[in-house]
Amino acid sequence: MKLDNITKNLLKEIAGLHEIPNGAVSFRLNGKSETLRSTPHIEIKKKTDKPGIDIYIHSNCKNEACHIPVIVNSNDFHDLVYNDFYIEPGAEVTIVAGCGVHSNGSGSHDGIHTFHVGKNSKVTYVENHLALGNGANKTLNPTTILRLDSGASVTMNTTQIGGVDNSNRITKVYLKDDASLVVNEKILTDRFNVAKTNFKVELLGKGSKCNIVSRSVARGESEQVFKSNLVGKNDCFGHVECDGILLDNARIDSVPMVSAKSNLASLSHEASIGKIAGEQIIKLMTLGLTEGDAVNKIIEGFLK
Repeated sequence: MKLDNITKNLLKEIAGLHEIPNGAVSFRLNGKSETLRSTPHIEIKKKTDKPGIDIYIHSNCKNEACHIPVIVNSNDFHDLVYNDFYIEPGAEVTIVAGCGVHSNGSGSHDGIHTFHVGKNSKVTYVENHLALGNGANKTLNPTTILRLDSGASVTMNTTQIGGVDNSNRITKVYLKDDASLVVNEKILTDRFNVAKTNFKVELLGKGSKCNIVSRSVARGESEQVFKSNLVGKNDCFGHVECDGILLDNARIDSVPMVSAKSNLASLSHEASIGKIAGEQIIKLMTLGLTEGDAVNKIIEGFLK
């Protein structure tokens, strides 16, 4: 299919794509499925009872990728989708998701993703969000539910790149024996953006573990709220770390929580909010950068 420049730009930013890729792909545009393609090891089917897809990752899938970008570029359009992922035991896959909204009015996408991750399988999940345009109510609300069977592992790399006026990011995770979760979250807000993040991880099995790292920058008059709750119910390990940089008149609230329901659980959390050190800016300015460019470079490095 032929893509306009706005769609091309959004695809590049949220999924690193210059065109619809080969292989397993589901491309959703303004609430409609534009491209739906399976491969021998990755099967994608449309749901029949509600908007969304079912994705089946077979056990013989090894180091393959599945792309499922969503774009909303129609003014005052509100999209809702339910995607279910069934990863068979032993599979290894990278799933590249992400949503881009371009609107001069209001525009939104709510995505509910549920993962059923089989024994000893490995999943890398990449999810990028971006909003462009002059609209004042561009909203992205991702909900992610992960159920990991014994020995399964999931790495989540999530980024809210910018321009999103409102977001409510909800993640719920359930880990069985020796299952593991790694999360790397990056969020940038500006102007009057409001971003909320809420993690709840239940470490149910013996040897289960998780490590969550969230890095965020709040500028302008924006607000961020980060909440996390690690619940240890067995011989397990869990750690959450939230680091924020605060600029201008922005606000960040960080509320990490740990709950040990077994005397064998090892849980910890860290939270820090600060500003950019003046000497960092001065050092970069001596190399020829303006103050604004220096601040942007420091933010870019922090969010890498």
